[in-house]
Amino acid sequence: MKPDPRQIVTDRPLRFQWTALLILTLLLVLGGSYLYGRVAGSAAGMLFDDLSLVWVIAVLFLLIVAKGIYTNQPNQAVVASLFGRYVGTDGHTGLRFSNPLHVRRHVSRRVQNFETGNLKVNDLDGNPIEIAAIVVWQVTDAAEAVFNVEDYPSFLRVQSESAVREIASLHAYDAPEGRLSLRANAAEISDLLQASISAQVDQAGLRIIGARISHLAYSPEIAQAMLQRQQATAVVAARQQIVAGAVGMVEDALRELSARNVVEFSDEQKAQMAANLLTVLCSDRPAHPVVSVSSGTAGTGRLAG
Repeated sequence: MKPDPRQIVTDRPLRFQWTALLILTLLLVLGGSYLYGRVAGSAAGMLFDDLSLVWVIAVLFLLIVAKGIYTNQPNQAVVASLFGRYVGTDGHTGLRFSNPLHVRRHVSRRVQNFETGNLKVNDLDGNPIEIAAIVVWQVTDAAEAVFNVEDYPSFLRVQSESAVREIASLHAYDAPEGRLSLRANAAEISDLLQASISAQVDQAGLRIIGARISHLAYSPEIAQAMLQRQQATAVVAARQQIVAGAVGMVEDALRELSARNVVEFSDEQKAQMAANLLTVLCSDRPAHPVVSVSSGTAGTGRLAG
């Protein structure tokens, strides 16, 4: 993982951390020996007693220096400040050491995600809908995440919900072909949602990796009416397609009969033939043929739908 270019000013190579840990261990051993000698009254304790002030100072130094040692996990950064002044960001992993007076805050750089609650919004047509989204995000600038906003996870959640409401209000749940709709253009809506959230949280050092709608439905109070409208729209579209196909079939049938000289039709007979074929092809119920025969003439027939 590439470290953040802004490092803590007191950052040292790893060997320094181990040296500091060794010194702290020696001081801890000597301090323990001093306390044991004081309690046991041994000769060693008498020697330590002559250096009691030195050992007190050493123990205080031990406690102060120990506060500067910390560990940093992979995909984690440590933001340090000194007396209210930003010092730097440590992106290295493992055992670390910095000024014991630094105030440090660990910030995760791992990829995270959350789902907004079901939001009730009016779409572009004014229909109340329920919508929710999943947002995938990551901290890219730990210092901005810590110092530019008070609570960056909460800030991100609020801004994401605001962006979802905005996108939902600018597009219709369903729209005619050629217009973006929330239901039919999921990929385009996701791109718009991601761009909108990114613009709002960029100042907090956050990167929006992805955003997509996870729940989309009409509100319960109009869901039944909208379902009936969708069904009616589907029926009309289906009927239009059926009629267009039936007209083409009738044209082909009349043209083939005339081309092969199977029978000659007058204009009236063509109209009757077209009516019969359209009845058969467009009716949603089976057609029942009615055959009538008159004396001295050929039999004619008609279809009753």
